[in-house]
Amino acid sequence: MNPSIPQQERIAALDIIRGLALFGILFINIKGYIVLTEGMIIPEYTGINQVIDTLILMLVEKKFFSIFSFLFGVGFYIFASRAERRGDKPLWRFARRLLVLLLIGIIHAFIFWGTILPGYALIGLLLLPFYRAKVTTIRNWLGGIAGVYLLALISKLALGAAVPLSSVVDFVISDMTLIFIMFLAGFLAAKAEWIRRIGELKKRLRLVQLGSLPVFAGLSVWIWTAAQHGTDDLKLIISLSAIPGVLLYVTSMFLLLEHRTARMILQPFARVGQMALTNYVAQSLIGSLFISLMGLETVSPVNVVLIACLIMIVQLVYSSLWFRYFKMGPLEKAWRFMTYGKKQTAK
Repeated sequence: MNPSIPQQERIAALDIIRGLALFGILFINIKGYIVLTEGMIIPEYTGINQVIDTLILMLVEKKFFSIFSFLFGVGFYIFASRAERRGDKPLWRFARRLLVLLLIGIIHAFIFWGTILPGYALIGLLLLPFYRAKVTTIRNWLGGIAGVYLLALISKLALGAAVPLSSVVDFVISDMTLIFIMFLAGFLAAKAEWIRRIGELKKRLRLVQLGSLPVFAGLSVWIWTAAQHGTDDLKLIISLSAIPGVLLYVTSMFLLLEHRTARMILQPFARVGQMALTNYVAQSLIGSLFISLMGLETVSPVNVVLIACLIMIVQLVYSSLWFRYFKMGPLEKAWRFMTYGKKQTAK
């Protein structure tokens, strides 16, 4: 979510990946558009529904909101560094931006209880001390926090409830920690100029891609097996697969988008990504409408795929139409106005 970047300064790959991440997030959020009530029965899936549900756990769960979080970290550095170049106070300006996001998130929570926006706003404050830090310092912090996160997950898987300091370990392996890891990784990638030097870093990216592939594949097989047997540790295994999954997906997407043909084919997703805040909030509204029109009391995995595709088609169309007449999305414009407190020149 970084609506303040002028068109000529935007990195096309970031907008496309952000749009694709929004598509992936849909496969997780759609079930949350129906509020669970006491006595509501969640059916056990069989056949094609079971297969799709397991594939979502393997390929999507925790991966795409993590990619979205990575891009948020990238956006933080771009926003703050541009503010500083203008002579603004970058940390104060970004803190204000986060407070506005918190307000938008609280309002969104009345529509969709599972919104990530308040969490993003609060966790984003933890990035502020890193703005002046050196790249090596940030890299060390990132490696340390990610290492503790993975070690805690492995300990929990190995020892279960017997793990020492169980409550502390549970906090460490929470999604909040994963989001911060991704925030910091995105911030590091932007500050170190890796994002703007993808062409120069192709060999390193391929090494990361090839190194993460077997790890992710092995964990995916583990998730499949655990899901079929109803293993209690399924959520922990999914969490363990998040970081190698993001490494594989992000490197693959950046390498793919180095090709002009791929960028042209996926360009419509860039428009979705350019108004990510608007589209994220709109997804809950459009999804709820589709669920209501279909008369669904629960959403099966087959329906999740159908509704996700329908929502994305709608967003691809109206995002492209919107940018024919305006320079930023409606919520992005409101977010920008409340961040700066003055009228903007963008249409």
